[in-house]
Amino acid sequence: MSIQNAELTNQETQETGKSGRNPIILAGGLVILVGAFLLLIFGGALFGDNDQAAGQVVAQQPATGAVQLPTGGPPLQVGDQPYEFALQGLDGQTVTLSQFIGQPILVNFWATWCGPCRIEMPEIQAVWQEYRDDGLVVLALDQDESAPEVQAYFDELDLTFTPLLDEGSDTAQNFGLQGTLPASVFINPDGEVSVIHRGVMTRGQLDTFLAETLPEDIQS
Repeated sequence: MSIQNAELTNQETQETGKSGRNPIILAGGLVILVGAFLLLIFGGALFGDNDQAAGQVVAQQPATGAVQLPTGGPPLQVGDQPYEFALQGLDGQTVTLSQFIGQPILVNFWATWCGPCRIEMPEIQAVWQEYRDDGLVVLALDQDESAPEVQAYFDELDLTFTPLLDEGSDTAQNFGLQGTLPASVFINPDGEVSVIHRGVMTRGQLDTFLAETLPEDIQS
């Protein structure tokens, strides 16, 4: 065989080898591309479905403390749901009654100029300190006075429960307790009015009213 023929044969062999490998490389590349495409479509959809499913589970869970109270009606009676209010505290933050439903609550209507209110305030402070770790909430609704006046009063008597500003005495009127100070409404953890009291409270009365409001396991 001539050198020229040998070189031609060798070249043909190399070309044949290349042509033999090329289909394999092309096929492998095609498989990779197809796999990536399918993963992009179906894999993305699969992950999206999982995220959506997780989101649906969260969405179906009720919001903590989500309670709807009536906004008004006839004067409150024992056994009624209390009426909602949204009042400002001394820090300017808005406090709603509904955010505390599920806990025992004392809503006290008072004013700095009210003599009988001053008598019962230390007793309210005492029961709040005794039961606050058990969830008792005391909301003291001052009747149509300024934040500095209320702050000075609380500082003077060393009161540490929650004062709120009932501007225009609107909430007292809505509860049917306008014109009577002090006045108190006790609300049990079921969100029902357990006691309505008009006038000053002694410690003995407070204990009696709380016995009708606090859960039994707290009283024992």
